[in-house]
Amino acid sequence: MEGMPGPHVIRGSVSLPESELVWRFSRSSGPGGQHVNTSDSQVELRFDLARTEALPPVWKERALERLAGRLTGGVLVVRASEHRSQWRNREAAAARLAGLLAEATAPPPRTRRPTKVPRGVNERRLREKKQRSETKRGRSARDWS
Repeated sequence: MEGMPGPHVIRGSVSLPESELVWRFSRSSGPGGQHVNTSDSQVELRFDLARTEALPPVWKERALERLAGRLTGGVLVVRASEHRSQWRNREAAAARLAGLLAEATAPPPRTRRPTKVPRGVNERRLREKKQRSETKRGRSARDWS
């Protein structure tokens, strides 16, 4: 596609080559009035995740696993029709695809190491609890007549 801004960067130095992206345009049902009836402003962007060589093998495996519910035969499809112009819908679809892939290829979060509550914290909590209890008991023990 000519004139599209630069490579679609996923993360770091990894980007999607334009040759692996398949663009399709159709009439949008979104905003645009009469103009929408005559122009193909809806954009559908397809990326064959199963066959791509652009992603490192680890990232590809991770993405295939995480995006399994969104894939159709190993192909990731993104649609954009929120803008009146085809150009802005192209940009939106490309950004959405790059965002999806960045999220899907991100390393898993570090596992949480369980920690113990410090003894001082526990003792302070119990001391304050006892103090509060004494305060409340002192209120009801008085003879208010």
